[in-house]
Amino acid sequence: MSDRFYIEVGSAQRSHVGERICGDVFLSEKVKEEGRTVVVLSDGMGHGVKANLLATLTAKMSLNFTKEHKDAQKIAEIIMNTLPVCSERKISYATFSIIDIEKDGQTTILNYDNPDPIHIRDNELLKPEWHKMTVEGDDHTNKEITACTFKLQKEDRIVIMSDGITQSGLGKGRYLLGWGLENVEYMLLSQIKEQPDISAAKLSSLLVNKAHANDEYQAKDDTSVVVVYCREPRRLLISSGPPFEKEKDGELANMVRDFEGKKIICGGTTADIISRELDIRIDDSLDFDDPDLPPISHMKGIDLVTEGILTLSKTANLLEQYGPDSDPGKGPADLIVRQIMESDEIHFIAGTAINVAHQDPNLPVELEIRRSVIKKIANILEQKFLKEVSLRFI
Repeated sequence: MSDRFYIEVGSAQRSHVGERICGDVFLSEKVKEEGRTVVVLSDGMGHGVKANLLATLTAKMSLNFTKEHKDAQKIAEIIMNTLPVCSERKISYATFSIIDIEKDGQTTILNYDNPDPIHIRDNELLKPEWHKMTVEGDDHTNKEITACTFKLQKEDRIVIMSDGITQSGLGKGRYLLGWGLENVEYMLLSQIKEQPDISAAKLSSLLVNKAHANDEYQAKDDTSVVVVYCREPRRLLISSGPPFEKEKDGELANMVRDFEGKKIICGGTTADIISRELDIRIDDSLDFDDPDLPPISHMKGIDLVTEGILTLSKTANLLEQYGPDSDPGKGPADLIVRQIMESDEIHFIAGTAINVAHQDPNLPVELEIRRSVIKKIANILEQKFLKEVSLRFI
């Protein structure tokens, strides 16, 4: 196994019963230039719009100050002194948990008033050494924030949550005192033992759904879970378009052949080049699963072969509209989206030869040239889905 690792971040939330807006806010960003991943969860006091606004303010400050490499104590002081304080209870209006993962795996966690973060390695709970920091507020009240640092390893998981999880079921049924952190830890370990490679998104959803069941499907609080999973990256290559110089056909074919991961070819000309250079037969199918697009083809050693620019354009549209409840169909563009969603690193090889078929002025305006469509897809993958993307033009 290589030393490289991928940080997968997955989250799940459920709003307080009767509320459309969640009072918990989750933010995550990959600082590409530094290879860092910053994850934040904030729980606003109460529920609904007011709680959401306070949690949003806290989460955004936490994310931005952490990205600026501010000292943990300094981050805590700024946030605590910026947030308004409840006049009756003398406590801040929002909690926060911050996870800052450096390129080499060095990890810092800050936690204020959320349940204790959970760190799992080799299906065992790791108890990092927590340091307590006291922050004196402008109102002269002292607030306690805990922090820890450790080196993240491959297959580690970190779980942060709002108290809607640990307090679920409070006052009724099996969990009169709430579900509690120990029960959360037990469920996490059981699920990972059962499915060692369970995704961050699925694991967080299972916890939120269990908390919802504890509350008899009437959530008494906003419930949120964020799971960070450090693992081997899943790699995908998408090759589309012939090289600008025909002499580079062999180079393109070798790059596709030697790529370690899943492979997609978009474009008949590109597929013909790979077929000719590597002596692989193309088998066309007649399954029209998408009336807007030509059917897929099959090549040994290639996971998916589709038409080019039309399919990529539709892929871009599907990715723009993609949400938590999206379930891609069986069409060529849908299959590309499925492969992308199951991958962490997406590598594009884009040929820059002009395809005369797409210079017809009668074709729709949105039929952008290949380079523009691929750049658009790459941008969506980086900004919306936090994927690691590389572009190579040939």
